[in-house]
Amino acid sequence: MGIVKIDDELHEEVRRVSGVMCRTINTQAEFWMKIGMLAETNPTLSFNEIVKMELEASKQNRPDLKVIEDG
Repeated sequence: MGIVKIDDELHEEVRRVSGVMCRTINTQAEFWMKIGMLAETNPTLSFNEIVKMELEASKQNRPDLKVIEDG
């Protein structure tokens, strides 16, 4: 585990958003960093496309995971 120094204002924003998103501060920061990295390496994709791509990748990594649909 590493330590990343960030601006106090950004830390406060991460803390605030983490509460809304039901994530820990570290998990929220990791999410933003991962999405930011993916956005930089895939500049033509939207946020929603990046999230969809990550969801699809997670299904491939967990074949026992089944999505239950209403209907």
